[in-house]
Amino acid sequence: MIQLKKNIQSGKVSFLFLFIYFFLINLSLPLGANENSEGEFVEIKILDKVSSKTDLLKLSIGQELRFKSLLIKSLKCKNSEFDDNPEITAYIQVKDLTNKDNNEVFIFNGWTFSSSPAVNPFDHAVYDIWLTRCY
Repeated sequence: MIQLKKNIQSGKVSFLFLFIYFFLINLSLPLGANENSEGEFVEIKILDKVSSKTDLLKLSIGQELRFKSLLIKSLKCKNSEFDDNPEITAYIQVKDLTNKDNNEVFIFNGWTFSSSPAVNPFDHAVYDIWLTRCY
């Protein structure tokens, strides 16, 4: 009888520890972990069509970066995680500093996609921009 009480008490203690363990794990998981994860940095590749050279740039979200005659700003980036080939998207604004036309503020202002850059293409005479990473 005493052995049976010890087994029941140790079972209750083990169950309590397991319950607390799984509760703490669920609290540590971020909300929406299976949907989209937003990053703090965007990595883009820029091709200079005249010299055929590429540059890899790291942009902090919300800050402008000057690259030669371009002023580039990334406002948001996301990594989707629902299939084997995750989609990387970023909202980017690009100004051409050599363009003095006041009617055209941005030469590009919109979402860009890593897997399909032609969906919303960046159109410039000298440069091409591709989204490579969001982290």
